[in-house]
Amino acid sequence: MSKISKLIFLCAGMALLLTGCVTQKKLTYLREVTPSMADSINRVFTAQSEIAIKPGDALTIFVSGLDREAVAPYNLPAVTFNSPNNTTVQSTAMMQYYRVDEEGNIDFPVLGKIQVAGLKRDEAAEHIREILATQVVDPLVQVNMIGAKVSIMGEVGHPGQVAISNGRLTILDALAAAGDLTPYGRRDNVLVTREKDGKLEFGRLDLTKEDIFSSPYYYLQQNDVVYVSPNKVRAISSTNAGLWLSVVSTIASAVTVVVTVVSAVK
Repeated sequence: MSKISKLIFLCAGMALLLTGCVTQKKLTYLREVTPSMADSINRVFTAQSEIAIKPGDALTIFVSGLDREAVAPYNLPAVTFNSPNNTTVQSTAMMQYYRVDEEGNIDFPVLGKIQVAGLKRDEAAEHIREILATQVVDPLVQVNMIGAKVSIMGEVGHPGQVAISNGRLTILDALAAAGDLTPYGRRDNVLVTREKDGKLEFGRLDLTKEDIFSSPYYYLQQNDVVYVSPNKVRAISSTNAGLWLSVVSTIASAVTVVVTVVSAVK
């Protein structure tokens, strides 16, 4: 092979390198996990039933019982909104919600301040029910959390916010809901930012290893922010890849012209 031919191949190789080839191994999650590891993983894995209530959360609480009139004072009145731009009168009733204050309390009708922070939905419902039972016969309490979400940013298919709809959300659930990582996202360096006790804390997850199951960031909490950082290929392509490809293309064109001329002379 002539030196000129080798130069052409070199230019082509540079172009392929700059456009970026991400190996299948780097795109694989939990690549170090095998079936034989299940026992060791389960020894450190703790399943979480659902997230706990935090200050700033919004809750809907409905109290029911055999005597509707007796439980009525313990329910917030529904707010009615008239539908605009309608010739006929139409209205929609919406249940009001409780906002958990900085001390972790809600201001409950008749009962006053009730501490709910740190409790899960069923625990909060039972706590309120026990207090109500001193005033109402056989009350039933239903607690729901509204607006709980996490934010997903970076190299994912659909960046945005993901709702914690069923009471809990793992990092894998959240990434799947965000359209999965792109080929340019680093599986070994996912950052989770969390607010705890008025301060920010940061955790990094390696999605290729089994120790994510024992991480306190495997189960996400409301208002967590997940950031998937780009790999080197993305860093190159987002800065000067266009310039490099233009240079390589120019060099390859020039080499082709030289080859053509040399071949014609021969």
